[in-house]
Amino acid sequence: MAGDKTQKKKQGTGSASAGASALLTETAVPAIVEGIIGRTGARGEVTQVRCRILQGFDKGKVMRRNVKGPVRKKDVLMLRETQIEARRIKSKVSKGAFS
Repeated sequence: MAGDKTQKKKQGTGSASAGASALLTETAVPAIVEGIIGRTGARGEVTQVRCRILQGFDKGKVMRRNVKGPVRKKDVLMLRETQIEARRIKSKVSKGAFS
């Protein structure tokens, strides 16, 4: 029994980079950031961007995506899926509300 437990532990200790490279080669689709739309999230920790899909079924499609972490124009995102687009950010104060 003790030998079985050690074998299971050895099997589970793969490198993180191997898993990341498998994701990038199999299912992820590259997209380039064309513009920053704004900040969203409860504390402003998410950035909404406009990006253009570079490969795959939706090649050339421009869509909104939410990105967590630092991002700027011309960055390349690796998207797991390209079918769902992020909702537009609603402004907190409309332009004609106080006129």
